[in-house]
Amino acid sequence: MTSAATRPRARAAKIDQVCADAQELARAALLAAIPEADGSVGKYIEAEGTGERLVTHYFECTLTGYRGWRWAVVVTRISRSKHVTVCETALLPGDGALTTPAWVPWSERLQAGDVGVGDLLPTAPDDERLAPGYLMSDDPAVEDDQWELGLGRPRVLSRIGRQDAAQRWYEGDHGPNAPIAKAAPDGASCVGCGFYLPLAGALKQNFGVCGNEYAADDGRVVSSDHACGAFSELFTEAQPEAEPSGPAYDDAAIEEL
Repeated sequence: MTSAATRPRARAAKIDQVCADAQELARAALLAAIPEADGSVGKYIEAEGTGERLVTHYFECTLTGYRGWRWAVVVTRISRSKHVTVCETALLPGDGALTTPAWVPWSERLQAGDVGVGDLLPTAPDDERLAPGYLMSDDPAVEDDQWELGLGRPRVLSRIGRQDAAQRWYEGDHGPNAPIAKAAPDGASCVGCGFYLPLAGALKQNFGVCGNEYAADDGRVVSSDHACGAFSELFTEAQPEAEPSGPAYDDAAIEEL
């Protein structure tokens, strides 16, 4: 067995000199095959051997917006013949060419919160975040509530789905590391707040919903160790009345003239 360092490198295709000398033929064929190339074919760049008696000629492209692109003309000849023929012409990107970004499927381009009013987001049948509703959800509280209320759903959150949601919530703007939580008074965690509504199921140990209409997190899922300045047990101490200083006057004893 040979390693990558000792393995012999593949030899570059030997350039055919007859085909390599057909530069003017390549230019004429390019202008004839692509009328819009007229006026945009710049200086000759190079010839590259791409196979046996197969050579690609490159010309500079001067089209606006195609910086770094090159016109390419592939020529060849049959064995023992000096007659060169054109195989194809194309416009190809070179080093540093401005190209479009690689295509990414829409499901991978989606970001959190992208679904807006009127938008539809189909869910894949094999989405790992969901599990069939007729199977045990491995969350006893969810199972009990479902059968007690007589409600059924085709699919419910799987263990992976719950873990993803928990991590996303905990590391987001409503977790313990949010700026509003860092600036909150000591001991003002949501778990001890009267406005904190714990979630049902396995997530109730770490998450709930804020029910304080004056809080920035009202109606949002927050972690139990999240905090803010609207903590229910945060009281304002009564300020003592300032004692009067200096002379005092009794207005009732003044007779108006």
